[in-house]
Amino acid sequence: MRVVEPGEARGSLKWIRKAVNEHAATLNHEICSACGLGEFTDISWFSPLRADDYAEYRDEQFLELLGVTLTNRTLSGFWPRLGPQWDALGRAAGGEVFLVEAKANIPEILSQGTAASWASWRMIEQSLMETKAFLRVDPTTDWTGPLYQYANRLAHLYLLREINDVPAYLIYVYFIGDDDVRGPGSVAEWQAALTVVKKLLGLNDRNPLSKYIGEVFVDVRTMEDGA
Repeated sequence: MRVVEPGEARGSLKWIRKAVNEHAATLNHEICSACGLGEFTDISWFSPLRADDYAEYRDEQFLELLGVTLTNRTLSGFWPRLGPQWDALGRAAGGEVFLVEAKANIPEILSQGTAASWASWRMIEQSLMETKAFLRVDPTTDWTGPLYQYANRLAHLYLLREINDVPAYLIYVYFIGDDDVRGPGSVAEWQAALTVVKKLLGLNDRNPLSKYIGEVFVDVRTMEDGA
């Protein structure tokens, strides 16, 4: 599904568009450093592009955009329709794919859980339980409440990386200094919040997917016009 967000962009929507379209070299460097991929790995971005109305993608369309085919288990066999809508999608020359979730303030980490139908909910619950088992998380840990969005992104990384052997990376881009949405003013503020998030999700710093998850901190003041 291709999604075009109406209205003027603000917060993380504004800054991820700016990072991808105007500061890609810096974004690429930070992502590759966070993932240990080497300083000069080049990433081509497919969304959100100015020439594509800054569209974002979800469901089968995000895989098609990245040129990814799931041979061991399909997306539709793992997750129902209206799955994660990715803030940015990129691919490196070596085949690595990057699924990006961007945040400009701490409340953005929280979600309202899922309003899926019963049948869809059963599929979601099964896939989340499978992901928790792989990550050695206590099965009673709640992944369907306020931190559901974070959890379902982890599940999709598990689907691509572990089940289908796709060289995928899940990238969290945390913007610093967005006073318009009362965002954190430092890396330390973000890290304090993320420590709580991971504890509530039962995640250890070292888990089977941790080396494929990158946390990037970008100061929006470096992307202001004239900066």
